[in-house]
Amino acid sequence: MSTQAQKAERFRALHIPGRPLVLFNIWDVGSAKAVAASGAKAIATGSWSVANANGFADGECTPRALALDNLRRIVGTTDLPVTVDLESGYGATPEAVGETVGLAIETGAVGCNLEDSFPETGRLRETLDQVERIRKTRRMTETIGIRFFINARTDIFFQRPPEQHDDAMVVEAIERARRYADAGADGLFVPGLCDVGLIARLAETSPLPVNIMVSDGTPPLRSLAECGVARVSHGPSPYVMAMRVLEEAARAAGGSDQG
Repeated sequence: MSTQAQKAERFRALHIPGRPLVLFNIWDVGSAKAVAASGAKAIATGSWSVANANGFADGECTPRALALDNLRRIVGTTDLPVTVDLESGYGATPEAVGETVGLAIETGAVGCNLEDSFPETGRLRETLDQVERIRKTRRMTETIGIRFFINARTDIFFQRPPEQHDDAMVVEAIERARRYADAGADGLFVPGLCDVGLIARLAETSPLPVNIMVSDGTPPLRSLAECGVARVSHGPSPYVMAMRVLEEAARAAGGSDQG
């Protein structure tokens, strides 16, 4: 059985530009076991999927205690490194975010996503605000002695539809990446970005390894690798796919005719 520190090092080493780590995001123990059985190198939760599987909306509506208990059970079922989607960190202050990450580490997680938008509105935080939240988190992890992977998510590309994405938004993302890297972030997560040219520009210039999320219009994995992407997440799509298959199977079994 690998130690948590060993898993953290293993997970960090998987982020190689041009050879992206593929994460098929899960939401519970059952989905974690299925993905692990596929030969996956790591396990990643998705907040949207965890929320929907438990009857909540995304946006930190899932109680923190429930999310952490779910994480604890997932970690306990696999020897793979587990990274958790903590949304904006469940905290209005940097100290509260650091506390949430500390609790995630106690469950055995080796990394997390931290968003730079407000969960209630999706509006971007000021860069300085997010820098302080990342810096506080990094200082807390340094006291624990595990090289915890902070995947700094920027929601810049969620502020406008994909057809309106442009070089100016990439420049803003790069500037945030630089500030987040200085504060102690380890990766840059840019959900919503799907233009291959903009992805290549970002990956070439970002000081942090770039994480792309699969959605409608996302280039194929080979193209993302050629762009220099280091991590590819599937976000909510595995949950949506699984629920669709379940519904179709129930329909085929005559579920709609049962009294």
